Amino acid sequence: MSAAVAALTAIAAPAFAQDLAITNATVATGDGGAPIEHATVVVRAGKIVAAGAGVAVPPGVPVIDGTGKWVTPGLFSAVTDLGLWDVEAVDESNDTSADKSPFNAALDIAPALNPSSQHIAISRAGGVTRASVTPFNGGAIFAGQGAVIDLGADAAIVTKSRAFQYVELGEAGGRLAGGSRVAAQLVLRNALREAREVAALPAGALRQGDVLLTREDARALAKVIDGTQPLYVGVDRASDIRSVLALKAEFPKLDLVLVGVTEGWLVAPQIAAAGVPVITMPLRDLPASFEQLAATQSNVGRMKKAGVKVAIGMFAGMDQPRYAPQQAGNLVALNKIPGATGLSWGEALAAITSVPAQISGMGGKAGVLAPGAVGDVVLWDGDPLELSSIPLDVWIDGVKQPLDNHQTRLRDRYKSLDKTYLPKAYDW
Repeated sequence: MSAAVAALTAIAAPAFAQDLAITNATVATGDGGAPIEHATVVVRAGKIVAAGAGVAVPPGVPVIDGTGKWVTPGLFSAVTDLGLWDVEAVDESNDTSADKSPFNAALDIAPALNPSSQHIAISRAGGVTRASVTPFNGGAIFAGQGAVIDLGADAAIVTKSRAFQYVELGEAGGRLAGGSRVAAQLVLRNALREAREVAALPAGALRQGDVLLTREDARALAKVIDGTQPLYVGVDRASDIRSVLALKAEFPKLDLVLVGVTEGWLVAPQIAAAGVPVITMPLRDLPASFEQLAATQSNVGRMKKAGVKVAIGMFAGMDQPRYAPQQAGNLVALNKIPGATGLSWGEALAAITSVPAQISGMGGKAGVLAPGAVGDVVLWDGDPLELSSIPLDVWIDGVKQPLDNHQTRLRDRYKSLDKTYLPKAYDW
């Protein structure tokens, strides 16, 4: 009980940013380049001041010796469910979807986000410092509006609410819309057209004719129509991807982001030409459904080679954000398999740091160790893309973060348990 009270007190009282410098470390800035040996990172007033070789430490700045250690920007996890549930199977603790709500596109997850969630604490201990959190579909193809958050141990975790709209197409969207992709495509286009008409109405004017959107849903989608709110589209099959890209012909201001994109490598040139970024789970290599028949581990590498901006994400449920380095590292190892296409080490790190930050609207501000970026820094005991490496310290906005959580407390409790008064173990 005392530990729980202390944790809640820490959440309620944010700490102040500190100045620090980490010297003599292997530094990866997250910009896609190779790691820099014997380098220095300087943080002042919550912002990155400098990072690289030959960087001088300003007088009075506390120094941490990083000899034998690695430094990276904080990991940025795109399309997660962090802070939206405690126990997935317990409806009362699960705010990921609203199956019975009369609203869909208007749903805003920000008020439901729980900064005290153990999932946030566990992800923070894994080096994750920022994330985009999405709602998931209930009874409609539109899931609602996601948010960008930081994982700092304080109550003010929302960096930007209503950061994007999420819509599900493909097989899942077809089921939600009435039984086929035909219905899902028509529901989407009708909703966008209706939102456009509502946005053009004079103040106080009534809508005429067919009305399928609630007033609030239409208002929410108006921001998608004018391009001020990105539209994240869940889609996997190559033909479905082409249908989504074709939306730009009727709605030219759409700011599209493709999510899933299992067969993206088949249409990579078209995705690149449209300038549409992708968020995907990289190692989907099984034909788990008819829209994933062309699944391959080389999907990310081939899209990247074609010029597509690709981020590793989609961490929800059992796929936890802290597993991002493992996914990125596997793409590096993929280069050793004849005929496969992976990523370089720098590209793989960027796919879990700077690239998802760019897609989430924080390009140059997060996911990189560059002057002016937020002071999200992780000190690792080794190569962060190796399974054996763990974060030793994590800073968010220059504030050193606690790395304890429910899992670590259970580990510590039972690691050296006093067995004096326990019953005798069964003798074989």
